[in-house]
Amino acid sequence: MAPSEDDGSVEEKETVKKKQIGAVATVWLTFYNIAMTAGWLVLAIAMFRFYMYKGTHKGLYKSIQKTLKFFQTFALFELAHCALVRTSVLVTGVQVSSRIFMVWFITNSIKQIQNEESVLLFLVVWTITEITRYSYYTFNLLKHVPYFIKWARYNLFIVLYPAGVVGELLTIYAALPYVRKTAMYSLRLPNKYNVSFDYYYFLIGVMCFYVPLFPQLYFHMLRQRRKVLYGEVFVEKED
Repeated sequence: MAPSEDDGSVEEKETVKKKQIGAVATVWLTFYNIAMTAGWLVLAIAMFRFYMYKGTHKGLYKSIQKTLKFFQTFALFELAHCALVRTSVLVTGVQVSSRIFMVWFITNSIKQIQNEESVLLFLVVWTITEITRYSYYTFNLLKHVPYFIKWARYNLFIVLYPAGVVGELLTIYAALPYVRKTAMYSLRLPNKYNVSFDYYYFLIGVMCFYVPLFPQLYFHMLRQRRKVLYGEVFVEKED
């Protein structure tokens, strides 16, 4: 049976609709990545100015915490972006959730550790990483990626990723005595819910979780590096 005129018009409408959705998604992703690049640049400048004026990192976290919390929480949109771009839901989920956890439930909640050197370490690593990452995504959407941006995106992580993990782990470790002393976020028996939860041991579990997870994410980035810079092709399972 030959297709009717109505069938053709429906197909055309669906094609136009897909193109419109694609155009809107591209505009939104471009805006999002520009905004995130600008946000982390603001954080970088604020951190640099603070250290130049004060000559110390003590008090740095308190001075930038509002901006940090806003832009790091804003990254939750990236979970929805997995439906728009071809990316790993698992990798994105782990990266976003771990960052938000570090900001809200560790450094923001336990003020006694905010001046730790480990906090400065992961803040510097995050800032460099995110400026590089979001600027790469922005240029990629604009179909023109300067080589130095691509090089930075797929080379700096080799050092920055392990350094960031070390900073996060040392920060959680520094938080353990305060968590144990105050029993924060813990629920002890007896209670009306008949449920027990110890945040201290939960944090120890989180630290242990880094052991199997870090190599997987790190080698995933190494595969991406070889694919983008050297054109190697890998067959990965769908999430």
